[in-house]
Amino acid sequence: MNQLAGTAVVFDLDGTLVDSEPNYYEASRLTLAEHGVRGFSWADHERYVGISTQETVTDWRRRYGLTASVAELLAAKNRRYLALARQGTRAYPEMRKFVELLAGEGVPLAVASGSSPEAIAAVLAGTGLDARLRTVVSADEVAHGKPAPDVFLEAARRLGVPPERCVVVEDAVPGAAAAHAAGMRCIAVPYVAAQADAPEFATAGLLLRGGQAEFTARGAHDWLLRTAASA
Repeated sequence: MNQLAGTAVVFDLDGTLVDSEPNYYEASRLTLAEHGVRGFSWADHERYVGISTQETVTDWRRRYGLTASVAELLAAKNRRYLALARQGTRAYPEMRKFVELLAGEGVPLAVASGSSPEAIAAVLAGTGLDARLRTVVSADEVAHGKPAPDVFLEAARRLGVPPERCVVVEDAVPGAAAAHAAGMRCIAVPYVAAQADAPEFATAGLLLRGGQAEFTARGAHDWLLRTAASA
């Protein structure tokens, strides 16, 4: 008997399944430099981890006093990011193992991301994860991005699984907040180590403070098995 029957797992993409943040940082740095903003640092980038691209560029306009429209900034950043993503994006090995393990047991899987549909498709195809992760929701397809629960609730709807039977795997504070708001359990794997003590992560059922260095496919799977009966 499959002990995970009735359970679905919804993955965030960037910083969770794949190490795409360096590409997002470079796309941001180049786009901002084009508009006269110099010295955009990795620390500056970290404040946008887990936030949709549209919300990111909207904040840029306010923070840096940019005159370009949100649509122009969004197109420029996405164009640069897609070029970088297609050159290569690394999937985290233990996350890949986790996806394979769950898929092998017939667990319904989805990706729910703040990235554009084009960016998600490029990364999943480039890493080969698209073979296992066919249900995909972008923040562009719902009313509100994370920390609102919309992307996760839409993923549950497409999978045909009640939210309370879904488990989210997330690396960012807005995503952990969104999972909690959706009524879903959460495996939190913080990308930014300094954020591990954020109150949003305290709502996670499993918090791996060491991030990807602490995450193992077998450990996450065992936690799912232990908690499945009480979900």
